Amino acid sequence: MAVRKTYLAVIGAALMLGGCSFSSEALWPTLAGEEEATQENAVVSDPSGANTTTSYDVAASTAPLTGVSQTGTFVGSKVENMQQELNRLKAALNEHSNELQQLRGQTVSHSQAYHGTVAAISARLQVGTTPGNPVLVQQWNTAQGELDRVNDDIAALNSLANKVAADSTLSTFLLESVRSAYQVSGAIDEDHRQLALLEDETNRTTVLIDRLLNEISESLARQTSYVSTERANLNALALAVKNGEIFGDSLSKRVFQSQAAPASTGSRMAATSDRPLVVIRFDTASVKYEQALYNAVNRVLERRPQASFDVVAVTPNRGTPAQVALNANKSKRNAQAVLRSLTDMGMPSSRVRASDATSASVSANEVHVFVR
Repeated sequence: MAVRKTYLAVIGAALMLGGCSFSSEALWPTLAGEEEATQENAVVSDPSGANTTTSYDVAASTAPLTGVSQTGTFVGSKVENMQQELNRLKAALNEHSNELQQLRGQTVSHSQAYHGTVAAISARLQVGTTPGNPVLVQQWNTAQGELDRVNDDIAALNSLANKVAADSTLSTFLLESVRSAYQVSGAIDEDHRQLALLEDETNRTTVLIDRLLNEISESLARQTSYVSTERANLNALALAVKNGEIFGDSLSKRVFQSQAAPASTGSRMAATSDRPLVVIRFDTASVKYEQALYNAVNRVLERRPQASFDVVAVTPNRGTPAQVALNANKSKRNAQAVLRSLTDMGMPSSRVRASDATSASVSANEVHVFVR
């Protein structure tokens, strides 16, 4: 009898353990594929110390457009041609996105080599060495060459920015071509359905191009500032090698800190929150505003070095709600282009902010730049 009770207890315990195992598998998600997901969302460190992750899957978003069939009409043939152009644009965008990731990894590698060499020089100087130590001189030359490689990466980023800017121009032209095709006579319902599909895909591709342009612009600003700072630090390190003792960081950091300090109240220029510094009217396909924008911002910074700027996308408050929404999207893209121009001119992104508004007093999309 005791043996039978023991046997039943063992069977009951086994069943309970089996139930626990099943419930844990049902309640807890599987970890299979976690390594692949981690690799896909890889973190890339840039020389400034910031971490950059790709928040969207470019490869999936730039997959070739399918679902367009031949209809035998003139508009249908135009749709086929525009589909091929869009797919080529998507392939180029995917290639440029991959090139950006490769350049980031390459810059990280060059930056790590540079800092490793500088750290070796600083460690030797910290414990003391002879003036003009030839070993340190050779290491300093090596560090300079490694920093030059980072500077070459900046040139490659500039070249990539030009390629993506060309993609942006092509996407704008393609979108206008798709919208113009709606007005061509002789189309059937299937042609317009395919045009709508093509318009949506082109809009999505345009958004991806704008994101990529912003990422490249931000990387250029960070790396240009990084190389400029490290050039000054390397010059200070050369003096330390010459004297055989380390003096500290470059004085350029003190200059930056003095510029970052608040200006005196008497030298401040009154903020013109109710009157824009620059008004850019986007009433044509191509508006040349960069030189005028640079001149105006430069004059403000001469009198008020700590000035910040607001970039406001102003949309006409007229027409149907759909027209207002469409104009608002265009105006926001224009404001992003102006903001990107300011950062490319050297304005820190922390001192420029974008917003949007509607107004009944404007007849076309405008971008207003305010001083704050």
